[in-house]
Amino acid sequence: MKFSLMPGQLTFEDIAKIFHQETSLELHPSCHEKIYAAEETVARVVTDNKTVYGINTGFGSLAHTRINSHDLEILQRSIVLSHAAGTGDLLSDETVKLILLLKINSLARGYSGIRLKVIDALIQLFNHKIYPCIPSQGSVGASGDLAPLAHLSIALLGVGNVRHQGKIISAEEGLAKANLKPFDLAPKEGLALLNGTQASTALALQGLLAAEKVFHAALICGALSVDAALGSVTPFDERIQAIRGHQHQIYVASVLRKLLEKSEIVQSHLDCNKVQDPYSLRCQPQVMGACLSQIEYAKKTLLIEANAVSDNPLVFAETNEILSGGNFHAEPVAMAADTLAISIAEIGALSERRLALLTDSHFSGLPAFLVNNAGINSGFMIAQVTAAALASENKSLAHPASIDSLPTSANQEDHVSMATFAARRLLPMTENTAGIVAIELLAACQGIDFRRPLKTSVSLEKVFALIREKVSFYDKDRYFAPDIAAAKNIVSSGILSALL
Repeated sequence: MKFSLMPGQLTFEDIAKIFHQETSLELHPSCHEKIYAAEETVARVVTDNKTVYGINTGFGSLAHTRINSHDLEILQRSIVLSHAAGTGDLLSDETVKLILLLKINSLARGYSGIRLKVIDALIQLFNHKIYPCIPSQGSVGASGDLAPLAHLSIALLGVGNVRHQGKIISAEEGLAKANLKPFDLAPKEGLALLNGTQASTALALQGLLAAEKVFHAALICGALSVDAALGSVTPFDERIQAIRGHQHQIYVASVLRKLLEKSEIVQSHLDCNKVQDPYSLRCQPQVMGACLSQIEYAKKTLLIEANAVSDNPLVFAETNEILSGGNFHAEPVAMAADTLAISIAEIGALSERRLALLTDSHFSGLPAFLVNNAGINSGFMIAQVTAAALASENKSLAHPASIDSLPTSANQEDHVSMATFAARRLLPMTENTAGIVAIELLAACQGIDFRRPLKTSVSLEKVFALIREKVSFYDKDRYFAPDIAAAKNIVSSGILSALL
């Protein structure tokens, strides 16, 4: 896919397509004028011998140290080298691809004072799939994602390593594959490259994309569990939702009604004596609606940040000013990631409770642990334990990161966001929740089998068939892990989203 990037105008659909598809980027020519103007503004500062932070001063707590004009290139190279101080496992190629996209998008808006040739070099790395090796740990999310972005930028100097087609090679070799040579950075360019929130934002966006798929799967699975447990559809009545007024609650209830429409199982127990279902069935619109509200909030915040200029100082060429501010502080990303983490944990927590209900014959009316001849067979007993373990792990991971702060840089950076960790834990959390929903999906299908010859709705029969293509009915104990893996692949793939 070829994509003409109009800086600052990425949509969420653009980001998702570029993330999932092989894409060739090019800058829309209309952005060139602002890039050139900002570059000239920086050049005038050097020519006029003015003192401006980041151009001819030190950084952080060394901001008051004036740098001689003949040392300005060394200054920019030095900041990249010294700030490439990350540790831990390397970020995935998919994450680095997204970081590159966001960095290009931000720099090309023309407020960073960086030369067009440097932005073009980042585009060449993107297009040739040359992904700098970026350690996952070492950023506190202010002053920007310094260490991760320094590791991204150091490749332009021909230093460090990059990954190409799954193989780690030297940065110099990687540059050659992209028809590039190592750069000498001009004034302000090193700071512009490594200052910003692109690493934390990319990680959060990646978590958001995964969370949406898991949310959709959990919503469908929740409907299937209602039928498997002979649950009531009355709690999903639109009148109940309307008088509370939360739009996402109203939406979730409408989806559940649609998914269960014309289910033979629902019709079979309309006149039963059961008065109310447990909350994990009955309160799905309220809980899942609240989760969706937070997902949508995070989506809106992260899209703004994906298009933001978040380095410092910022160049306003139209007034010939360079202003120092704090757009690098990633508090919006950290808080969005925190609310997303809570939602991911709650989606899994509700799913685990429905699974526990299905395996409990007292509540579900199904065979104990969803297997015949229980005692000889343990059925879903330990699968539910696995789901409980994953749900518990997510509770710990959901603790807000944004409420923590440790001063850095000799107290110059005295409040930080912890956005990078806030965002980085989202993918492991969605993996956990995908595992929980996968186990519930298997249990719900097992319950539907026990309700035969009655059928669920047309939509849910499609889900049932999709699972049964990969996982057969659990007639007796067998090796369970491959079944969970197969169901988890379905949950994580996003294939269930098409049914909504």
